[in-house]
Order: sequence, then structure tokens, then C-alpha cells
Amino acid sequence: MRKSGILLHISSLPSRYGIGRMGKSAYDFVDFLQASETAYWQILPLSPTSYGDSPYQSFSVYAGNPYFIDFEKLEELGLLEHEDYAAMLWQRNTDSIDYELLYRSNITVLKRAFARFRKRKLRGYTAFRNANKHWLPDYALFMALKDAHDGAPWYEWEQELAMRDPDALESAKKTLADEIELYCFIQFVFAQQWHALKKYANQHQVEIIGDMPIYVAYDSADVWAAPELFDLDDQKKPVEVAGCPPDPFSPTGQLWGNPLYNWEYHTKNNFSWWTSRLKFAADLYDVIRIDHFRGFESYYTIPYGSKDAVKGRWRKGPNKKLFQAAGRELGGLNIIAEDLGFITPAVRNMLKVLHYPGMKVLQFGFDSDPDNEHLPHNFASPHCVVYTGTHDNQTLKGWLEDSDKNTIKYAKKYLRVRKKSEIPDAMIACAWQSIAELSVAQMQDFLNAGKSGRMNTPSVLGGNWQYRTCEEDFSEELAKQIRKLNRTYGRAVKKPEIKKPVRNYHQKNNINKNTNHKPEGTES
Repeated sequence: MRKSGILLHISSLPSRYGIGRMGKSAYDFVDFLQASETAYWQILPLSPTSYGDSPYQSFSVYAGNPYFIDFEKLEELGLLEHEDYAAMLWQRNTDSIDYELLYRSNITVLKRAFARFRKRKLRGYTAFRNANKHWLPDYALFMALKDAHDGAPWYEWEQELAMRDPDALESAKKTLADEIELYCFIQFVFAQQWHALKKYANQHQVEIIGDMPIYVAYDSADVWAAPELFDLDDQKKPVEVAGCPPDPFSPTGQLWGNPLYNWEYHTKNNFSWWTSRLKFAADLYDVIRIDHFRGFESYYTIPYGSKDAVKGRWRKGPNKKLFQAAGRELGGLNIIAEDLGFITPAVRNMLKVLHYPGMKVLQFGFDSDPDNEHLPHNFASPHCVVYTGTHDNQTLKGWLEDSDKNTIKYAKKYLRVRKKSEIPDAMIACAWQSIAELSVAQMQDFLNAGKSGRMNTPSVLGGNWQYRTCEEDFSEELAKQIRKLNRTYGRAVKKPEIKKPVRNYHQKNNINKNTNHKPEGTES
């Protein structure tokens, strides 16, 4: 069935409190999607952000981002007073997110809520802790220890704590008991708010596409608590790290720095950690988009300590075995494979066997080569997802400003438009009219945002993940335009048929009230 989606992260929603949150603006956006008859809301990882404010560099693959917790909803629960948060400084500029302010102010407010929570525990808290005991205790202790070390990464802590000496851990648990419970509380209220929002979306015919990074951050509870999962030496230092090799867009490659997996260990354990992670993600989202999917077939490794990604090598990954093992335990998973970059026949074969839809990106298509796989007439099958651009791309308007004359000329010719300014709208229509099962565009492109609307520039530190919208952006007129687009190209979400209520006994039993006929088995 043909459907469409809009990509907009929680952080970009309208808010008076520094960043988008899971409050009224999130529910209003669901209403906007329903009004536009759009099937999917795609977001970025919900994880807490760490170095560089990136959701792809997180302290945990399981935890939720405390910045997204809505204060007004905590006030409704009696955990906050309005003055606890309303008078604080949250932003210096309404057009972007100030992560420095958020870092200081957000935890202050959540501590105030926690103080009230301790006096009267909310229903479900104990059950939440029990259901998440495979990750929550380690994460809460990890965060409490980070606070005790002024935010320093775990590998700079005392040797006993960094190496998880049992006596040192027990001592820390007693000393930091209050701080540990604070972080358990934060995750509890995050989970409550997220699942309530997802339920509302699903009830309004909107499904969530969530993003799952392939790698985890070195400074994370995951690496600290389970070093055996990763390719580390006996001092827990990475042997090699993740990245991408040099290409025409990045002459020195991309050095991500994430530790790599110990695939031999995962294979011996039947990929149990990955199965657990996928199960958790499937509970958070309706569809899981897995970032850098080609890395499961083979992945690029860079010696630890390198300044760039020039010197590296390719190594084989688990391929389809991981997902087949997870599928046997979890059943069918709704997965979108981010198969961009250097794609080999082996990667294509893996996707073919698993039957996960891959991605096409229109911005990659207009290089004057009519055989370019990202152009809609070359889509080999409807079983794919077409994007006008991803969170790592320019907005369409920004892409237009950066493109050379030949690219613009070919785009105008392909899209059959005369003016350069007509290209962005024509690209969205091109994606929607393609044979792809799902077409997705960034909200920025429906709002005609320029370069300032770009979400992320890969390999550039600073200035990313800051895009914000305002309430006026989500107008009835725009919803009407998107609805028209969806209906024109057969992607509109059809409203469920509502059966007319039975009005009286005769209608219910199909009786002609002018006769004496009665249903079989009735009394005189």
C-alpha cells in the first residue's frame, strides 16, 4: 500500500522551554499529520545526547532523552509547580536550540520533580524498574558516576570504577543511592510520556518510524557495563574504531570513533544482545530504520588514535545471520535499511534475502547520469523508501543554492520545470508519484526552509541538531496542501469505515415491520 511520511525530530517541535518536548506540540503535530492524511511520523533516535549533542552519540542505546520530558505533564501529575520551570532561561534565540542552557536547566527542574516523587511514588514505577532491569541499573549507576566525576568519560575514572571492580561498584551504589534513583525516575517518566504519545499517534492513524544507530558511543553505559560485546583490549581501549573511507565528498573519509563489535562473541551467544535491542526498539517504534545497514555485511575499520579515516580496512560482519536469529525469536520486524554509501553486490544480496526495503535519495540523483539508481525511473521495485533528503542532507532549498549549473540544468529537465525556484516542490511531487511504497520528506522542505534549516552536516562538529519550528508553521493551509499531494498520488491514509449504528430492532434483525415474521427462536 502506498504511503507517505514526514521527517521531524522531537527536538524540532515548537516549545517555550528550549527544545521540542512530548507535550502539546507533539500531540498537535500528530493532529497535523492526520489532517494531511500522512501515514508516518519519522524521528531520529530518542537516546540522550552526549558529545556534540548528536542523538547518534549517546550514553545508552536504551535510555530516553531527558530533554524531551514535558514539564506541563509533570505539573499535571503534581510533580512540578509552574514556577519551578516557567521563569527559567531556556533559550537566547528562538530559532535554534541552546544545548548549554538545556544541560544546566533541565536537570534542575527534573530534580525538583524527583523530590516530590519521592514523597509519593507513582503507580507503575516498580513494574517499570523490573521490566528494564537488563539495562536500567547499569545506566543509572553510570550516570550517577558521571555526575560525581563532573561529566568525565568512564575511561578517565579511577581504575577500580572504570574496570568495574565489584567492591568499588557496591560502594558507589551505597554512596550514590539517591542519584541512582533520580536517573531511574527520569527514565520512568520519559517512558510514560513517550508511550502515551505513541498510543495517541497510533489511535489517530499515524505510525512512528524510529532510527536505530548501528554503533554505540565509547563513553556509554553499554560499553562500560559489557565490554565483552566490543572489540576492546584488556584495558577496555578500542583496537579499531568505526568510520567511512575517503570518497569524492570527504577526501579524508569520516572518522566516527565508535568502538566496533566483537562479532565472534555475538555469534557464539546467538546475537542475544542484538535481539534484546531490536525487541526494545520494536516496542518504541512501529518501524525501525537502521542506520548504516551495510555495516552488517562488511564494515570499515580505522586504527584507534588515527586523526582521519584515510588508513583503514574492510572486515566482514555477521550479514543476514543476526536478523535471522532475531526473527526466529521476535517474529517479523518492520525494518527500513539505510543502504546508502558504498554498496556492493554482497550488501544487495543481504537485503534481498532479508527482504527489507532500502532507501533512495532524490538529492543524489541529479548528476546528469540517467542510469543513477536514485532517479525514480530506475527504481527496480516498489519495495523501497524514497526520500527527498535525509537529516544528513541540505534542505531542498539549500541544496538548490549549493548545486552546480549542470545539476540544476538536469534537475529542471528531469522534473519538467522551467524555473530553478520550482525545483523543490517538483522534487517532493516526484518522490510522491514514484513507485516507492513509502515517500518521505523533511518538514523543513514543506516549509521551504533554507540552509539554516539543515539538521546535520556529517563530520562537522558544532552547529548541528539545532533546527526548530514554531506553532505557526503547522497551518491548516499547509495540511491541506499535503493532503492534496497524498490524494493525488494515492498515498492518503484512508479513514476507517464507521458502521452506521443499528437504529431499532426491526433493522437489526432484517424484519419487515409490516409483517408478523419473527426471527427463528423468538417467543410469541
